[in-house]
Amino acid sequence: MAKTKTAYFCQNCGHESAKWLGKCPSCNEWNTFVEEIVEKSSAAIPTWKSESGSRKLSKPNKVDDIKSSTERRILTGDKELDRVLGGGLVEGSIVLIGGEPGIGKSTLMLQLALNLKGKKLLYISGEESEQQIKMRAERITENASSDCYILTETSTQNIFKQIEILQPEILVVDSIQTLHSSQIDSTPGSVSQVRECTAELLRFAKETGVPVFLIGHITKDGAIAGPKILEHMVDTVLQFEGDRHHVYRILRSIKNRFGSAAELGIYEMQGTGLREVSNPSEILLSQRDEELSGIAIAAMLEGVRPMLIETQALVSPAAYGNPQRSATGFDTKRMNMLLAVLEKRCGFKLSAHDVFLNIAGGLRVEDPAIDLAVLVAIISSHQDIAVSTKNCFAAEVGLSGEIRAVNRIEQRIVEADKLGFEMIYISKYNLKGLDLTKYNIEIKGVGKIEEVFELVFG
Repeated sequence: MAKTKTAYFCQNCGHESAKWLGKCPSCNEWNTFVEEIVEKSSAAIPTWKSESGSRKLSKPNKVDDIKSSTERRILTGDKELDRVLGGGLVEGSIVLIGGEPGIGKSTLMLQLALNLKGKKLLYISGEESEQQIKMRAERITENASSDCYILTETSTQNIFKQIEILQPEILVVDSIQTLHSSQIDSTPGSVSQVRECTAELLRFAKETGVPVFLIGHITKDGAIAGPKILEHMVDTVLQFEGDRHHVYRILRSIKNRFGSAAELGIYEMQGTGLREVSNPSEILLSQRDEELSGIAIAAMLEGVRPMLIETQALVSPAAYGNPQRSATGFDTKRMNMLLAVLEKRCGFKLSAHDVFLNIAGGLRVEDPAIDLAVLVAIISSHQDIAVSTKNCFAAEVGLSGEIRAVNRIEQRIVEADKLGFEMIYISKYNLKGLDLTKYNIEIKGVGKIEEVFELVFG
């Protein structure tokens, strides 16, 4: 009998070592190595093909001899998901969806499976029984598609046998951490099992052209559980995030080989499933009966999608001498930089005040065009003067207090015009080549912070 071969794997990054190490040389984390059995059985079938199946052998080709073709995409019927994927699901691609427990990953995938018409879809669940999936299916849709098949199985060898029989056109796996392969003797969810199962599904997707969705768990730090190599193996990584105590969910693209990695989809969690939010400004702009101080509207871009969001600021005297600086949805270091610009260039003494900043709707904003709205909201709260709800802002602020131009200003103006705003403040350097006559909204070009404050606050 052959001796069992073992190795040590880092549970954080997947680094392999022949002996146990206290500190991982790859990710520098401590006490992350665990022992796993890596000896493969020679009797097992290593690929998704049967013993009689033959694999296509590759050969090198010159670049000039390769025929170029656009990737074929499958429309899922979910406009938000199609947008985040870059225009649809690419054939043969493998998509990894991560998110916190209970956020709605399984609901999103089951809803996709039930509403997709004309495609045979196999939904593989290693976490729920068929009866549990049926109960959720009855809750989220009345007319379930007959082309959706459910398989409750965790062995990849058994899964591929059923795939050969059924010949599905789309595959959903819930979740990758529950699968196990007979090639590896370690427990399901371990680094080697996750890597081997993903590799088998990757070979299946690339050789057959069947797109595969993988649902993945995340760690307490918010990263997808398993080795980091898992994210490198797949074509697309999507993060499904949001607060379980609120109804809105955000589907964010982290990596996408076939589209933009800065796209965003918004859903509303209801009792009957997830509802697509086609106009995100409806949730990012709160409905107010009266004008309040400390609030300014920013015209931002998330990927190629323009949005009008509400920035909220609260400035109050520091009670204990050490002022607090807190930002939700915005970079705290950038907020501190903007506060320093206000003190140096405009003379506002904020060093003895607590400053709190919040981006409404639970968004995390990285677009520099929100800078001007942040400053206006802070001064509005500091002076207790309300900003008109018909005004919005789209400009970056430099360290010398200048108002800098931002990209794709026309999309921001069109979105603000569509939502009924009467005036938008932009950099005067964005006015070059801009046709002001085709917009109903008044466009105000400014060059310094002082000009903005004089126009807004008088």
